[in-house]
Amino acid sequence: MKKILILLGFICFSSKALEVVVSDDQGNAIKGAAVWLTGAKWQATGEQKTKVYSMGQKDRAFVPHTLVVPSGTLVDFPNFDSILHHVYSFSKAKSFELKLYRDKPLAPVSFTQPGVVELGCNIHDWMLGYILVVNSGVYGVSDEQGKVQLALDSSQLGNAQLNVWHERYENLDSPESQLLTITHVSQVVNYQIQQTLLDKLEFLTDDTDEYE
Repeated sequence: MKKILILLGFICFSSKALEVVVSDDQGNAIKGAAVWLTGAKWQATGEQKTKVYSMGQKDRAFVPHTLVVPSGTLVDFPNFDSILHHVYSFSKAKSFELKLYRDKPLAPVSFTQPGVVELGCNIHDWMLGYILVVNSGVYGVSDEQGKVQLALDSSQLGNAQLNVWHERYENLDSPESQLLTITHVSQVVNYQIQQTLLDKLEFLTDDTDEYE
């Protein structure tokens, strides 16, 4: 098994944030990696737990493609398209179905069990999305440069477990993790994933369908 490379440094940011930079074993930045901290100091706040999150459908795609939410929260699935969508998941962490609908379902969906929820649309096979349900209040998704900014304050310094997940892991239910010591609110962590990512799936899309 390849070793995880973690390099710690200090940079002065305008905001207090732990910056995690995710790359593959070739040093290439990884976009779309979900990153979160677990431990007693990084639990979700009351405000985070009562917030209703959103996983929309726009231009025949899930928006955002990857959404991270604390366990025990609610997620809405608004349809911003002029066509009907049929959202479902058979994932162990949450199995549900929202049959053909426009606009927004009457009630949000509750996500109580931590884990990966893979989403699909029964009408548009290429539509895939992911909800990461985590026991944490400190999380984010990496950008084009592989960077994630995790807001911290001085009370959250100390030992944490850093968790990293990507949709191209061979086993979606097995995020990588590493113990991390946070000594400064503006710390930089370079995280090199252990495993080789699977090839990116390419789907043929169809801009026409009979569910107008």
